[in-house]
Amino acid sequence: MSGKCWKYEDNVNTDEIIPARYLNTTDLEELASHCMEDVDPDFVKKAKKGDIIVAGENFGCGSSREHAPLSIKAFGISCIIAKSFARIFFRNAINIGLPIFESKEAAMEINEGEEVQVDINSSKIINLTTKKEFSFTPFADEVKDIISAGGLMEYVRLNYCQS
Repeated sequence: MSGKCWKYEDNVNTDEIIPARYLNTTDLEELASHCMEDVDPDFVKKAKKGDIIVAGENFGCGSSREHAPLSIKAFGISCIIAKSFARIFFRNAINIGLPIFESKEAAMEINEGEEVQVDINSSKIINLTTKKEFSFTPFADEVKDIISAGGLMEYVRLNYCQS
């Protein structure tokens, strides 16, 4: 995964990621068109598929709705790097196959606009702009498999359902 970074502060909540006024739809394109709207009204105009969100502490706090990580994934963000994630957001993101990585050092030192590459297998984040490397706690193999499959439902379908 690699892309341009968009940086946010601590405590970006699920209402800022996808405002509650859009929760009456499950249309992924509609959700994507309002991604990050209340924290960054121009996000969908400036970001592009493959880009990366970098944030502070407690990213995704607030409600337990899946719409927040779904809107980010549907927009095409390749992954999120943060100092920490709200636990329910963390689980929802993994369950839908959105890669998220906790690295305090990377989140503090990566600046908006810098190009970053993330390697899930080596647990490395490389700031291609500054050439600085960071690490994150590796995922268990099962979590890697869920992300690789595109989410928990697809993982279960591929591994446990007969055709």
